[in-house]
Parts: sequence; structure tokens; C-alpha cells
Amino acid sequence: MDSSTAPRSTKGSLPRVVAASLIGTTIEWYDYFLYGTAAALVFGKVFFPNSDPLTGTLLSFLTYAIGFAARPVGALVFGHFGDRVGRKKLLVVSLLLMGGSTTLIGVLPTYSSIGVAAPVLLTVLRLVQGFALGGEWGGAVLLVSEHGDQRRRGFWASWPQGGAPAGNLLAAGVLSLLTAVLSEQQFLSWGWRVPFLLSALLVGVGMWIRLAVDESPLFKQALAAAEQRKAARTAAEQPPLVAVLRHHWREVLVAMGARMAENISYYVMTTFVLTYAVTHAHFSKQTALNAVLIASAIQFALIPLFGALSDRVGRKPVYLVGAVGVGVWAFVFFGMVDTRSFGSLLVAVTIGLVFHSAMYAPQAAFFSELFSTRMRYSGASIGAQFASVAAGAPAPLIATALLKDYGSATPISVYVAIAAAITVLAVLCGRETRGQDLAEVEPEAAAGAETEATTVAGKPATA
Repeated sequence: MDSSTAPRSTKGSLPRVVAASLIGTTIEWYDYFLYGTAAALVFGKVFFPNSDPLTGTLLSFLTYAIGFAARPVGALVFGHFGDRVGRKKLLVVSLLLMGGSTTLIGVLPTYSSIGVAAPVLLTVLRLVQGFALGGEWGGAVLLVSEHGDQRRRGFWASWPQGGAPAGNLLAAGVLSLLTAVLSEQQFLSWGWRVPFLLSALLVGVGMWIRLAVDESPLFKQALAAAEQRKAARTAAEQPPLVAVLRHHWREVLVAMGARMAENISYYVMTTFVLTYAVTHAHFSKQTALNAVLIASAIQFALIPLFGALSDRVGRKPVYLVGAVGVGVWAFVFFGMVDTRSFGSLLVAVTIGLVFHSAMYAPQAAFFSELFSTRMRYSGASIGAQFASVAAGAPAPLIATALLKDYGSATPISVYVAIAAAITVLAVLCGRETRGQDLAEVEPEAAAGAETEATTVAGKPATA
């Protein structure tokens, strides 16, 4: 495929695609992070009331972690069909699934009403959330990456990444407002349900915006080329998963390793910190939420800046700064929280998210550039979401268990530092992708072209 003939979006359509992806990912991350925040502050008391506070939180985080198990399944399913029928259609499905499951959590009976069935239903809905998010991330960042130009891809593709802090900001903001205006009894009785029910309205807005954007031009061209190849040689095209494992298995491993520090540090410093600040450092729930709220707002502003920086100096240098930084900062982080000063808590979370942003911002472009068009949704999603099972899924659970067993945050800091070392190694093993044209020849197409070039009338060509 000649990159000079690759279709590109018009000047006006790219900002529209970016806005649609950002709003969609913000809504999906709002739903997902809302569960994590509620798991830290509410679900232990509402769905596991017979346990002591820390054990109840541990069980609550267990249901939270189970949602990550469904993310690789979502990555496989959405990646397969996203590489077959298009990015846009699958993004609409993911938004509906996420919004529907979140809204249902808002009307779920508690343990006091239906007993053990309550946490079971909560877990099922969490699995649906994980399945939806497993397909959301890859489609959203690819839709932007495949519309934009290669010179500023890091900047444009980082905007959907801003959906994570924006969603966390929205989730923490709504919960912070409710804890400020409601009593503890009101909040535990019905107030926690309001943010989940709000998801139904947000999904309506997201659907209206997402349906208005065009399909990726690169995908449409790659699909047409694949159909031509299929007609010419009457051979079945490899399923995207098989093609990824055949042509891009090294890139999948790089993406998985690159996510370890990014994923673990984020959930420790935004989700687990709520439990640690309230139960160990004796902050109020609202104070802890406010710290995450402000830090998330700062991170939202930083992500496009780090994305633009990766366009100048490369994806790997920016990513490595974030990985090394978060590994070192983990040993400072909990000491600052232990001072029981709001200012120190805010600085601890904010600087942690600065280093996280240096990894998260270039990640969208970096992962997109590792894979070819007809297997890009599958490759990027599989690399990202399979890592989440080992990284983000157990992070709050492991951190809570370490705190319970050792009564100290030092083992948690070591845990984050080990993850940082894995990420540094993975990124160093990967190739620099800045400036790469996404409109490249598919590996399987190139193999077919080589076969045709060396065969004449069914016989091997001679020199």
C-alpha cells in the first residue's frame, strides 16, 4: 500500500473524531472508575457488611479485580470484529454495554435486601463492564490514530487517553459532591446510587456524538485491499488473532510489559490511596476524594503535552522517564500521605500522576504504531488488556493485602518499583515508532506479493 495514496481525514473531521473519542472514553472510564471509587468507600459496607472494615474493602476490591478478567475477553472479541467490520460499530456496542451495566448497578439490591445474591449480581455486572472496556480502548485510540497525520499522531492520539483522568475526575467529583451534601447514613442508604444512575444520561450523549463520526479511512482502504486479495487468490484471510500471534507476537509482549508500571501505579495512586488515606492516615472520605479530584484535573491537562513531546523526542524516551519516575516516587508517595496534611496528600498524588502521564500519553500512538492496519485493533487491545489482568486487576487487592499483613506501605512501594523495572525492560526491547506511517503493507499481503513475484505460470521463477 503506497502511503502517498492512503486516505486521510479532512481538516475539519479530525477534531470531530478526537472529540467523539474523548467524550466516549470519558464516559466509559467514568463508569469503570466509579466502581473502583465506590469499592474503596462504599461497597465493603453495603455488600459485605459482616466483615471488619479492611476485610470488607478487600472483598470489595476482589469484585473490582474480577472485572479485569473480562477485559482480555473483550479485547479478543472486539479486536476480532473491529478488524473485520470496523472500529466505529464496535465502539457503539462497547458504550451501550458499559452504560447499561453501570446503570443496573445503581438499582442493585444490597446484601441486607437479598443476601449473598447481591454481591454475586454485582460481580456479574462488573464482568460486563470489564468486557466492554476491553474493547473500548483499542477502538477509540485507533480511530484517532488512523485519521491523523504521522507528524502529530502522539498529540492527537493522546486525547482519548485523557478520557481516563477525565472519567476519574467526573466519578470522584460526583462522589465528593454527594459526600459533602449527604450524611453518612444517607450516602450509604441511597446516595451512592446516584452516580451510577447518571450513567444512563451520559451514555445517551456519548451515543449521539459517537454515531456522528466516520469510520477510519485507513481501515476502509485496508478492508478494500483485503477483499481484492481474497478475490484474486480465492484464499481465506487469516483471523486477526492468528495474524497477530504470527506476525506481531514480539510487539504484543512489548505492549504488555510497557503497561505494567503504568497500570499498577495508577490504581495504587488513585484507587487504593482512597482506602489508605481514610483507614490508615485518617483523612475524611471527602478530603481523599478532593485530592484525587484535583490531581486528575492536572493530569488531564498534562496528557496532550506529553503526547506532543513524544512527537518531538520519541515515544520511548518519554515513556522511560515516566516508568523510572514512578518507580522512585513510590517510595516517597506513602510517606507524604502519612503526614496527614492535605497539601502533602495532593502533591503525592499529583506527582505520581505526572509520571503516569508520561507513560500513558504516548501509549496510544506507540501501541498503534506497533501493528499493521488489519490486525491493529486486535494487537493493540490484546497487548493492553491482557497486561491489565496481571497489572491493574490485582493492584488495589495486593496493596490492601500487603498493608493488612505488614502494617506498612514499604512493601507496596517495592511492588510498584518491580513493575517499573519490568516496564523499563519492555520499552527498551521495543522499537522507536515515532514518525511511522500507519498506511503500510500488511505482512500477509507482502508475503503473498513475494510468492506471486517468484512464481511464473505455476513454476518457480529463474534468475
